[in-house]
Amino acid sequence: MSGSYLSHGASLSFSDTGEGLPVVFLHPTPLDHDYWRPLSRELAGIRAIIPDLRGHGQSQLGGPLPVGSFARVPAAPVLTMEQLASDVIALLDHLRLPVAVFAGCSIGGYVLLELWRRAPQRVGGLVFICSKPQPDAESNLAKRVETIAHANAQGLSTLFDGMTQTLLGAAARRDHPELVAELRSRMTLTPEAEIAVQAGLATRPDSVPTVATITAPVLAIAGSEDISATPAEMEAFRAAPGGCEYHVLTPAGHFAAYEQPRKVAALMAPWLRQFHV
Repeated sequence: MSGSYLSHGASLSFSDTGEGLPVVFLHPTPLDHDYWRPLSRELAGIRAIIPDLRGHGQSQLGGPLPVGSFARVPAAPVLTMEQLASDVIALLDHLRLPVAVFAGCSIGGYVLLELWRRAPQRVGGLVFICSKPQPDAESNLAKRVETIAHANAQGLSTLFDGMTQTLLGAAARRDHPELVAELRSRMTLTPEAEIAVQAGLATRPDSVPTVATITAPVLAIAGSEDISATPAEMEAFRAAPGGCEYHVLTPAGHFAAYEQPRKVAALMAPWLRQFHV
């Protein structure tokens, strides 16, 4: 089933399929909900709730978004993790779900950390796949400034072409080249949305202290070839006091759940059993 709901004046899209344990999946940028299709098909006994994040897929960007918080590009609109977490809470309310398990990749994981800060009572468990709690390093901030300038001046086509090469693992590109075209076809952000996302990522808080407060069970899955959220960075989730099961998936890049859905499902399925009653 597909549906839509309103959050802060924007119409946001989601899919809701299957029966059982409700699991909300938050996709990476610049992709949409389809990123989770291969994995969700491998997981039995769950109700897979998969929104398009604001500005992605069929979800509106809304606005006007705040400006000024990304000091290096002060005119850039900023899609904050706080806004995205508010959208998730609105989805839970729309579906009348008091609590769910959540899985997030990349920006999806950053939103989950904000969700924990804002509404821990709604969180049964957290799965972080190729996401990290650390803020942007200096090199990342410089790259975001460059990306915003490129989007303003030249659009997004070449940027997205490059992302399929840097974010998809080398083994996946070699052994399953069709994945490049599949993922590229799901990169449909407008320049305005891409700029707002980049500014939001640049201004996200340091969530390492947040990890030390997570009392819900955590599953962390890193990709051995991921240069955006490295296995070493993801080890920080081991500090979660609710317990963290940590794995490194080999071989896999930043889009591990799409590259290796069966392997990721084989790690998630036994972990999810603790929530079945």
